[in-house]
Amino acid sequence: MTATATMETIYPIRAFEVAVAAVRQLSPHMLRVTFTGADLDYFGSNADGQTLDLRIKVMVPSRGAPLPDFTALGEGWYQGWLAMDPDTRGYMRTYTVRSLRPGRPGIDGVPAVAAELDVDFVLHLDGGSGPAARWAAGAVPGDRLAIIGPDARAGVCLGIEFDPADATRLLLVGDETAVPAISAILESLPASVSGHAVLEVPSAEDFLDLATDSAVEITWLARGGHGHGELLQDAVRKVLAPAACHRGEEPEAVDVDATILWETPEGVDTGSGFYAWIAGEAATVRELRRYLVRDAGVDRNAVAFMGYWRLGKAQPS
Repeated sequence: MTATATMETIYPIRAFEVAVAAVRQLSPHMLRVTFTGADLDYFGSNADGQTLDLRIKVMVPSRGAPLPDFTALGEGWYQGWLAMDPDTRGYMRTYTVRSLRPGRPGIDGVPAVAAELDVDFVLHLDGGSGPAARWAAGAVPGDRLAIIGPDARAGVCLGIEFDPADATRLLLVGDETAVPAISAILESLPASVSGHAVLEVPSAEDFLDLATDSAVEITWLARGGHGHGELLQDAVRKVLAPAACHRGEEPEAVDVDATILWETPEGVDTGSGFYAWIAGEAATVRELRRYLVRDAGVDRNAVAFMGYWRLGKAQPS
């Protein structure tokens, strides 16, 4: 009798069990953790191998509890995770991939290179960090967790929102939580693209050297004692002045305390050659979107906006 091989079911999203390979302090408030693992050979990216603003779920184990077995949960991994004991299932937090370096098999005496995935964590020095950031702050090589992300074998990369169509003039705006995505986007842009990238971070010590072949002008803002998003609001108004004649419609009101602020047009060519990508604290994103659409007269189909988090509101476990 011949044994029949069991075919693995491939889902667009899967769990990748990874281990910490390195930890690097980028700035007082930014920490980079490099993960490695055999499963990362299947981690997805776009057709050009870029991750851009790719969202992932970082599954942090509970203290003293083993890492849950996500591989047994299949397509219904989230419902399966929710059904686990809250005291031992750990925590789920959303992050952005900073970079992905594919692995390489050993050939002709050249050693194999393992795939690596970088995730940048924001640290709150006042003790307000969540469970994922606290885990990262204490991480050492060999520590393990799971990352929920796209499986390249499925043929589609879920989680990438950045889609400027044929736009050649960009406006990229975000706070410290959006720095990894904006950094990756800038690295992907060709020389023919121009525009502005405006990033607000806690202090001048958090300014990072970002690489880009594009003509996008990068502006860093040190928040200091200013309110969150205050400097971003002022800077965007200087980059894009209110329209003198054409004003847009008032966007629908969104209660950022009750719902997720998220709208991303998919490759819509508005004919303007302009595309705005805004992410970060939800109330700040809402006001920036209102200004661009209503006051600056930008076509709403040319504005992608994502409320990554809400000031004063903890994320659910």
